[in-house]
Amino acid sequence: MPEDEEKVDLEALASRMGQLEQAMDRLSQPYAQLVGYLDRLQEISRSYFRLLDLLQRYGSLSPEMAIPEIKDPISRDIVRVLFEKGGRNISQIAAGLRARRGTASRRIVRERLMLLEEKGVVVSSRESRGRVYDVSDETVRRWSQVLGLIAPGSEGEEEGKSH
Repeated sequence: MPEDEEKVDLEALASRMGQLEQAMDRLSQPYAQLVGYLDRLQEISRSYFRLLDLLQRYGSLSPEMAIPEIKDPISRDIVRVLFEKGGRNISQIAAGLRARRGTASRRIVRERLMLLEEKGVVVSSRESRGRVYDVSDETVRRWSQVLGLIAPGSEGEEEGKSH
């Protein structure tokens, strides 16, 4: 009979251990969530400090940081105007430049847009009101990398045309 008692004791012990494991699992779930939240907070903090560093080094944050090869101030302003709101035609872009610079010629805007499109900085499409321009997905990706929103070399999930 002592063997039967040992068997019962072992079964009771195994049952208690199972209950203990379940209780530990329930207790650890909130901590796992907390670790996830802390990881996300660290990501946000790193991005924030990266932005502060860029701001301190360059004095401002602007999309031209993603396209340093564009030296012409008019072209840079065109890119800024398109980042503010894409899907604009030449007249709308010229109006945006006039608001920034005080003056803008549709002919100059058209010439700069052609150069920017050749370099892949902007893209154009035909719509009912004529040709409209947007910042290219590649330019948006590069700007997102500068800001630390996506890792260098990653494709990201940016839409690129909803600015």
